[in-house]
Amino acid sequence: MFQFLKKKKTNLSALETLSQETLFPRLRTKISRARQNLAEGLAHLFLGKKEIDEVLLDELETRLIAADFGVVVTQEIIANLTARLNRKELNNAIALKTALREILREMLWPYNQPLLLDETKQPFIVLLVGVNGAGKTTTIGKLTRYWQQQGKKIMLAAGDTFRAAAIQQLASWGKSNQVAVVAQHSGADSAAVIYDAIQSAKSKGIDVLIADTAGRLHTQTNLMEELKKIKRTIQKIDATAPHEVLLILDATIGQNALNQAREFNDAVGVTGICLTKLDGTAKGGIIFSVVKTLHLPVRFIGIGEHIEDLQPFDADGFINALFSD
Repeated sequence: MFQFLKKKKTNLSALETLSQETLFPRLRTKISRARQNLAEGLAHLFLGKKEIDEVLLDELETRLIAADFGVVVTQEIIANLTARLNRKELNNAIALKTALREILREMLWPYNQPLLLDETKQPFIVLLVGVNGAGKTTTIGKLTRYWQQQGKKIMLAAGDTFRAAAIQQLASWGKSNQVAVVAQHSGADSAAVIYDAIQSAKSKGIDVLIADTAGRLHTQTNLMEELKKIKRTIQKIDATAPHEVLLILDATIGQNALNQAREFNDAVGVTGICLTKLDGTAKGGIIFSVVKTLHLPVRFIGIGEHIEDLQPFDADGFINALFSD
């Protein structure tokens, strides 16, 4: 089934009117659970502490692990702080908190790489992958609006053919955003749907084709093989595609996200991460664990259900929001 929706002029959405000045307080509010968990935890930890000792560092280590920073990342942070302490660079708890903030920023900054569309690629093909419930289809709707506001012509490919509801949901996003959706019946070959969508997008001068895929557990070998087939099919048309393989990770699942990411990366070569549901977790440390373990850039973060709650990731903004009082 090919469903094409006539694009017409629409009013600016809330996202278009948001400036950097308004994005920060929104981010600060949306990640309040993680911010309070870390900021209040550190305040309690440092309360009355005039000197930094091994006991304080051990307590900080425990708190970071509990906040989902992971063992490897936490050990790196503690080693860095210990080295500064040995060099007499830290002499009180305030200096320790400042140093912690600097270390976390340094961890995130190399992966602060926004997704830039290559205009020489038409269409620029974005393949979304991830497990069930991570928020792929919802993210597609938000990405559609995000790129529309940059003047891009968007098309959607309903590559999740395992769930009839997924096709209907994508069609609904297409209707609300007034973009074309290429779909077939439930149970159709996913690779064939996306192949047809690419051909159609080329003929219609589409700028960005966003292809959905079925949610699958990273342990389901047969379904992971299907992802590889989809990628091979795409490359029959464009050897450089997909131009972005965006892995959608649910921030609330913690360290399990790392196992998911490794398997998807091995299967199809993930090029960027969108971390969703950051508003729903008090353990914001997962973002540090993801980038340091996988060495993949965070393209977007999801901080709520509204269309403006998908934001391009900004390391400085995230650190400032996390540590703000």
